[in-house]
Amino acid sequence: MAPPQRSPHRSPEHISRPGSGPTRRSLLAGVAALGALGTAGCSRVATASDVEGGDLLDRLRAAGVVRLGIAGEIPFGFIDKDGELTGEAPELAKVIFKRLGVDRVQPVPTEFGSLIPGLNSQQFDVVAAGMYVNPERCEQVLFSDPDYQMLDAFIVRKGNPKGLRSYKDVVEKKAAFATGTGYAEIQYAVEAGYKESDILIVPDQVAGLNAVEAGRVDVFAGTALTVREVVKKSARTEATEPFKPIVDGKPHVDGGAFAFRPTETKLRDAFNVELRKLKKSGELFRILKPFGFTEAEMTDLTAKELCGG
Repeated sequence: MAPPQRSPHRSPEHISRPGSGPTRRSLLAGVAALGALGTAGCSRVATASDVEGGDLLDRLRAAGVVRLGIAGEIPFGFIDKDGELTGEAPELAKVIFKRLGVDRVQPVPTEFGSLIPGLNSQQFDVVAAGMYVNPERCEQVLFSDPDYQMLDAFIVRKGNPKGLRSYKDVVEKKAAFATGTGYAEIQYAVEAGYKESDILIVPDQVAGLNAVEAGRVDVFAGTALTVREVVKKSARTEATEPFKPIVDGKPHVDGGAFAFRPTETKLRDAFNVELRKLKKSGELFRILKPFGFTEAEMTDLTAKELCGG
């Protein structure tokens, strides 16, 4: 996908504008399986009404099903080896929408960069892909409050021989640097002073791991979660400690959330009420923990804060 626009990203990996390719995340395993489900799930939803605050929640309750836009990215939203929809966002959606009186969720797979256009063109009801909240996206969609927060981390060779722990280190030590297609880490590195044309762009964190192992680069940047999960499969690399990238001169923390059409404030507000209950009870962490999330990634950030308002 095209390089991310300036702003707090996920887009980790993930600032996107309508029509751009896969961001905050590139597509991972499960995309092929998504295609099969997508055939059944891509018909358009009913046209939005003129009711103040939207009436989508009422229509979803009547239909008994909500269509989730997902991007086939592990661990955020994907189809598993048994052909079942899973991931942190779909599993959370199942719980919250059931509490809202909608019993079933149906996946509508697409590329990450097509999630916002697909939502606003009524191809599905909500984006459930762990999408990072940033000001550009806030101009196009309505976000719930984040269900997780995320820092960055690096894949480096065992022992971290170059001592790379920040984008500043990468620049100062002239390290060969890689990150993923459309990842927000592109902008974070550029902001630190790395020349964009010198960045090796690879499809995803698996390709980044391979590049570090093969010695093609010294470091691959991604989200702390995806980095620490992928290095578990490697005897030659390790993950650095998570750190905050610098955005506009300040340390920044990203947050991922659900996205709704701008007219559907009633649905977003009802969703937030249930999300807050899950945070308070600790159930949110229990839902996300199987996908590699830690307590450090639970958050009280709000969409308003991340939208810059």
